[in-house]
Amino acid sequence: MASDKLKIYSRPKFNNPRLLMGFSGWMDGGDVSTGTVQCLIDKLDAQRFAEIKPAGFYIYSFPGSMEVTALFRPHTQIKDGVIKSYEIPTNTFFYSEQHNLILFSGKEPNLNWEEFSECIFSICAEFSVEIIYFIGSVAGLVPHTREPRLFCSVSQSELKETFQHYGVKFTNYEGPASIVTYLTANCGNQNIKMVSLVAAIPAYVQGSNPKCIEAVTRRIAGMLEMEIDSADLMAMSDEFEKKLNEVVQEQPELESNIHKLEEDYDNEIFNNEMGALKTWLEQQGIRVD
Repeated sequence: MASDKLKIYSRPKFNNPRLLMGFSGWMDGGDVSTGTVQCLIDKLDAQRFAEIKPAGFYIYSFPGSMEVTALFRPHTQIKDGVIKSYEIPTNTFFYSEQHNLILFSGKEPNLNWEEFSECIFSICAEFSVEIIYFIGSVAGLVPHTREPRLFCSVSQSELKETFQHYGVKFTNYEGPASIVTYLTANCGNQNIKMVSLVAAIPAYVQGSNPKCIEAVTRRIAGMLEMEIDSADLMAMSDEFEKKLNEVVQEQPELESNIHKLEEDYDNEIFNNEMGALKTWLEQQGIRVD
């Protein structure tokens, strides 16, 4: 039964569409998760048609230091004593009938994962979605001069044969789970398949990463068999890498570590326990997930 938090404003015409999801929060390093979905929304001129209301899914006040509590509180802008904006979390569904695609951009809920997931599964049932794609990103030991690596987990082992042809690596992980893991673990009960694709991006690059957003947007568009004009994204990617190179050249120790990353990347060495670099990054206050 659909939650009353799910609001559907129109009913586009599809033929067993795909659903592509991105979440801000834990797996949105470099804004790659939400940035990729937003790029496709823009490129496909996708239109809003449904949303999940935020009430009951988020913590707004959390005890602790300002750095911790700031992660939970709504964002506001006050100018000359006047409140200009007060932003609560949004969870919005968009559609492109031409590409037979539903896109979802939202914020990972803090509470009531079951009800939140029911809203997503209800959209799938309403429009006969057979497969969900999630795109995410985490900080890793990857050089900025190369494309991010994609790691994949699937709801059914049969899907591995399909996705191994896209050059992804299959995930080995044990630790705290996300809403994406919950969805993947439970979608079989809804007769839906799910694929999670998580990009490992350079841990030493802070903030939004246009190069990784462009690379992941291009790859997910290819998987979904869609042609998009990405010339503007590639131009921003090239400019971003150029500026990074200029900064790196001024830091010999970082430059040396990046050369080591490049060697390992090119030789297909997956060393997530690289002692020296990981220690150096942690000394700079940079966490490697």
